[in-house]
Amino acid sequence: MEATERGIGLRWSGISDVGRFRKNNEDAFLALVFDDKETRYLGKFGASGIDRGDFVFAVSDGMGGAKSGEFASKIAVEKITRLLPKSLGMQAAKMESGAIDILAELFDQIHQAVLDLGKYYEECRGMGATLSLCWLTQEWMYFGHIGDSRIYFLPKGGEMKQITEDHTRVGMLFRQGLINEREARSHPLRNTLMQVIGGGQKRIEPQFGRLHYSPGDRILLCSDGLTDGLRDHKIQDFCRSDNQNGELRIAELVRESIAESGRDNTTALLVEILESGKENQTFLPR
Repeated sequence: MEATERGIGLRWSGISDVGRFRKNNEDAFLALVFDDKETRYLGKFGASGIDRGDFVFAVSDGMGGAKSGEFASKIAVEKITRLLPKSLGMQAAKMESGAIDILAELFDQIHQAVLDLGKYYEECRGMGATLSLCWLTQEWMYFGHIGDSRIYFLPKGGEMKQITEDHTRVGMLFRQGLINEREARSHPLRNTLMQVIGGGQKRIEPQFGRLHYSPGDRILLCSDGLTDGLRDHKIQDFCRSDNQNGELRIAELVRESIAESGRDNTTALLVEILESGKENQTFLPR
């Protein structure tokens, strides 16, 4: 069924904060829409019908010291903007299986670009970045992920679910049932990454998948700074709240996380799936 028949719109709200202790922000996030004619940046807040093209939302958390981590995350989002729209025709030809292949190639190219900079510039050696990306077509949401940023899916009327896996040693222990959420949050190795864009790693194994979405569903992308300050149930309460618009809701979510921790840069990007027409009752992209 086509999106126009399904009657679907999108509303997104994103914010990134340096936190209470860091001097520079190594997080970056992206919102854009593209079709076979053009690519358009969407800004931090906005709303649109899904029939305007394919939408991409992404969060990246850089690492590497000095300004290298900030540079790595910016490379990741810049490469998405340049490379993914060029693949639209191929995706349309190959349908669902092609979209995952395109994301795999995209992650490989971003990884190689970060590694190449480390070869030629001493100050960039060893820099890396996490990357969590959602690609919304008119039928599916495809996602790609590496690192410990996260993508949460909040189905209408259902419990929030983390659909990405933390590529950390602690994340592996948690998935194996050897530690619980409380133990994972305080574990001394919780920030030890096993997979990352760049970082001197020769090969990467990102996570890819897809899911069907419907009006009333919500998607949250965030860096680990957010989850360091708030537990999942608290994040879900903020994202479910309808007492204020998305822009105020996401700002309050980030503020609350920083108040509880603030040790790291903190980024959150909330995407709401709406019935068509409701997005026009709020605000346009800017």
